[in-house]
Amino acid sequence: MAGRFVRSSKYRHVFGKSTRKDSCYDNLRISRNAWDTNLVKVNPEYLSVNWDASGGGAFAVIPLSERGKLPDQIPLFRGHTAVVLDTDWNPFNDRIVASASEDGKVFIWEVPQDFTLYTDAEEITDVSPVSKLAGHSRKVGQVLFNPAAENILASASGDFNIKIWDIATGQTPLALKHTDIVQSLTWNASGDLLATTSRDKKLRVWDVRQEKPIHEAPGHAGAKNSRAVWMGEHNRFATTGFSRMSERQIALWEPGRAEPIGGFTMVDSISGVCMPFWDDGSNCLYLAGKGDGNIRYYEYENDKFEYLSEYKSLEPQRGLAFMPRRGINVHENEVMKAYKTVNDAYIEPISFTVPRRAETFQADIFPPAVGNKPAMSAKEWLDGKTDVPAKIDLESVYEGVAPKEVASDFKAPAKVEPVPVSKPAPKPEQPKQEVPPPAAAARSPPPTMTEQKGSIAAMANKFADNEPEEEVEDDDSSFEEISKPTRAPTQPTPKAEPKPAVAPAPAKVQTSAPAPAPAPAPAPVKVSSPLRSPVQATAASSSAPTSTNGTETSLDQIKQLIEDQTKLINSQNDTISKLSQEVQNLKMAVGSAGSSGSQDQSERIRQLELELEEARS
Repeated sequence: MAGRFVRSSKYRHVFGKSTRKDSCYDNLRISRNAWDTNLVKVNPEYLSVNWDASGGGAFAVIPLSERGKLPDQIPLFRGHTAVVLDTDWNPFNDRIVASASEDGKVFIWEVPQDFTLYTDAEEITDVSPVSKLAGHSRKVGQVLFNPAAENILASASGDFNIKIWDIATGQTPLALKHTDIVQSLTWNASGDLLATTSRDKKLRVWDVRQEKPIHEAPGHAGAKNSRAVWMGEHNRFATTGFSRMSERQIALWEPGRAEPIGGFTMVDSISGVCMPFWDDGSNCLYLAGKGDGNIRYYEYENDKFEYLSEYKSLEPQRGLAFMPRRGINVHENEVMKAYKTVNDAYIEPISFTVPRRAETFQADIFPPAVGNKPAMSAKEWLDGKTDVPAKIDLESVYEGVAPKEVASDFKAPAKVEPVPVSKPAPKPEQPKQEVPPPAAAARSPPPTMTEQKGSIAAMANKFADNEPEEEVEDDDSSFEEISKPTRAPTQPTPKAEPKPAVAPAPAKVQTSAPAPAPAPAPAPVKVSSPLRSPVQATAASSSAPTSTNGTETSLDQIKQLIEDQTKLINSQNDTISKLSQEVQNLKMAVGSAGSSGSQDQSERIRQLELELEEARS
């Protein structure tokens, strides 16, 4: 937390300024429906509000210029047969708005020319929809326009489907099938990817035109709703949700990553759902909680969110909307503007400004903003085109002239990269799984050899284990490829070091000197005579070769030694098992015979036990 006091940022002093009550939008009847949406949406001209209406569903549209206390009776946008749950404004036509309702319908509306809430007519005339989109079987909870393509709308329903509509034709050419209710959805800047959160606690990123998810990961583990918001032209999106302990969390995601960048970050322990909003111009994320009056804001930098400040209010909000950047007041250094509902009775504007006294345009805090011209038509988008809308220079807005368009430096391929990210992840794990089995196979002989402690066979076995460390797989295949060691003529030299410590007999091959022959003789005194003869024979034969074929001869001797050792161990095991069985049978005979003849049999048992001990030693 201390880092934020020294971190340089032109937005670190941004503060939220509330509006006087007489400049708010008062005398409203905001819907009290418990469905988790923002209740309000805004564009530079109008504000839409989910209305608490009788006789079916309705919402109100309020011109931003008509502040203060509104009339008791105002024209409503009425046509749904059930409560309106969500609305969204067309980003390229400020008079087109879409609505979603519990009746399972999506309606498209057009605000009448010169629309006003103040009229002298005796009867208020409600506005009717211009288009009705039917296709969902259950209530529609969210609607969201595509930010790049014209007339493309996404709607999420309780039937677990997201339908993509072309509102000009009324057709729904695409559908995204979920396994549970969708809680939130958000488009990326180019409108080809859609991130969703669901009640099944899964986070998904969809390639919309392919109708399939390119990324799926476990999201926030809490039981309450989670939200997602795409971070403009960044290949990142943010989510808010709850932990299992009902702590509010925030997370930063990259499509293709199974876990959030930096993990889940705790915000606080308040119970209200966190509503995230992204400002692409200042790279800031705003978090507003339902049920509390605070709005936190963070700056995105170096793949993490740096806390800036917090707007605090005693008036809690249930709904909140943020103005598109092309509608902010650049004359007052306003970088963001929010509209919050208060007590379901009025809406209060909140202006977030950078405190500067300069009376000229501040280009450093006002980069170009997204304009109101689409990047492509609906048909071009459906045919696979990917682009972002042209931007406008806010300095032209500051000067009051026609908005000047600025070319975008957006690179479409950068957003397709998440698809292969998840595939290479398991590949490096495969070779790791292949290495342990040969190691396990190389270690399997020692347990049988260690039964003969101090024997030359055990030493030879260790020598054999040390030699093929670099080529374990070759020696595991019953020495089928003896030619392998000859490829490295430098190997005989390092072998001279482990051989005197491990097996003195092969050392004679390296030095080609028969003098040390008597030296190893006393070493294996503890080993029974049948084990000494193959070693001596090996030593006698190994002293002959002195050419470069010494390595092959040594390997042949070791193989022969291991084979003789194995035969000897098998014969000893047979002898031990026979003696043990005979002792066991005599003991049983003594127990069944009682005292008669037990003395001779006991003597025989003692003799057999002595022989058994000698065999085991």
